[in-house]
Amino acid sequence: MPRKKKTNPDFLNGVPELVMLRLLSRRPMYGYELAQQIKLQSREHLTFGEGCIYPLLHKLEEAGHLASRREDVGGRSRVVYRVTPQGRKRLAATVSAWTQVVQAVEWILQGEAHVQSVSC
Repeated sequence: MPRKKKTNPDFLNGVPELVMLRLLSRRPMYGYELAQQIKLQSREHLTFGEGCIYPLLHKLEEAGHLASRREDVGGRSRVVYRVTPQGRKRLAATVSAWTQVVQAVEWILQGEAHVQSVSC
């Protein structure tokens, strides 16, 4: 029986946008290069295929968070993306929200005994 390819967990909604904006805020990249950097910099814990990367790049560009231009890269024409000032604001807000979520989940996983219960 062939081995099933490992996919990212379902709870990663929003993570592709966050990591793409962060990496593109460091330097402009084209789609395939971005996918490879995500894989490399996450030590292969995150892998996003073209079916995830390109629709999200287009969505972020339509929202004004990214800008693109066609460039010659290694003798081939590529669409290179960069973060806009609006995208930097989006990145800052997303990092802030992500940090809060990570902290909250960490508290729950560690079983913070000193936290008083709050009823809903």
